[in-house]
Amino acid sequence: MSHSARLSDYRAALTTPGMRGPVVASLLARLPIAMVGLSLLLYVERATGSFAVAGLVSAAALVGVAMGSVVQGRLMDRFGPTRPLVFVTGLFTLFVTASVIAVEVGSPVFVLVPLALGVGATEPMVGSASRALWERMLPSGPTRMAAYAYESISMEVFFILGPGLAGVLLAAPWAGTGVVVGAVMMVLGALWFASNPVVRAWGPVEQAPRPLLGAFAYPGMRTVALAALGFGVTIGFVEVAVPAFAKAAGQASMGGLMLSLWSISSVIFGVLYGMRPWPRPMHLRLPVLLGGFGLLSLLLAIPLTLVGLGIALFVVGTLITPQSTAHSAAIEQVTPNGMAAEAFGWVITSVTVGLAIGQGLSGQLIEHFGTRPAFVASGVAGLLIALAVWLLRGTVSRGVPAEPLPARSEMELAAR
Repeated sequence: MSHSARLSDYRAALTTPGMRGPVVASLLARLPIAMVGLSLLLYVERATGSFAVAGLVSAAALVGVAMGSVVQGRLMDRFGPTRPLVFVTGLFTLFVTASVIAVEVGSPVFVLVPLALGVGATEPMVGSASRALWERMLPSGPTRMAAYAYESISMEVFFILGPGLAGVLLAAPWAGTGVVVGAVMMVLGALWFASNPVVRAWGPVEQAPRPLLGAFAYPGMRTVALAALGFGVTIGFVEVAVPAFAKAAGQASMGGLMLSLWSISSVIFGVLYGMRPWPRPMHLRLPVLLGGFGLLSLLLAIPLTLVGLGIALFVVGTLITPQSTAHSAAIEQVTPNGMAAEAFGWVITSVTVGLAIGQGLSGQLIEHFGTRPAFVASGVAGLLIALAVWLLRGTVSRGVPAEPLPARSEMELAAR
């Protein structure tokens, strides 16, 4: 996967026959991905008056996402996306409804936490299905690389828009508006995606017995997951430290805006990086990008003002999308065909676990020592895990033997 992608490759990917419907549907389903969890946290805090309770509920939803992503991915690889997505979307609707009712009637935390876990676990993983679908619809090369980059860039855009929408909807007369609006968008987008012809054409497939751990049983996949874990840990430290820095500066409301700065640079640089990725070999790209991210993150410990921190965040953000694109592209190099959705689920799980670790440790450091040690820890963590990925880089370069996927022409005929 050393191909670069031109702007024409992005256009070619997005105009692939049969893909217009899935592309638009996945946009609708994934737009609230950074909105539902935050809206739930704000909703619970507004209803209970306790950030402690709200934090437990939010953490439970995060754990649920980490658990559900791999299970859903494995089901989609085995049965195609349509049936699993329809099933989990129905469960997601039930869990969200139950959670809202529980908050409204003042249920205790031991009721809210399991419901939030269910919300996260059943959140429809349209992103995994969408990523795996590109592998079936496009041959290996620059156009497929552009499709992967598009997936990563669009996710960054959603992480910019999602928190903003959650904040706006919190001002509505009812504090649960953001949860309901986000859930409805996710449900409609997932069902629309699942009903598209090219998605339904990816039906149940016969599979040879696979390892108990599925895609994670392959050494290269574990190395990619480690890189994704380091990515999540580094971001987790920063996501807690930046709002704390803003609050200490007397501008608590600026915390979310500050984090948007590195998402903006991530989107811009992600497009440029996709045209000329470096290093070219994937087994070198993973540790170098993570190490560079960790090194740049150390810059965040230098500024003493919000303006300086904003500039540093803009610089650090340049390596976010290149990493998420690399994780996605590396999957087909380290796992056999037919495991793409599950493998991407492992990436999501790794990033999510990393975020939880980074956020938890960052909070402890800030509580006792302030924000600067948290920023330093983010960089050190990224560098150390990058070193581990570097030592394991041979597992990525070796790759795995793979069986051919169904020909693209079969999928196109189904779309017609």
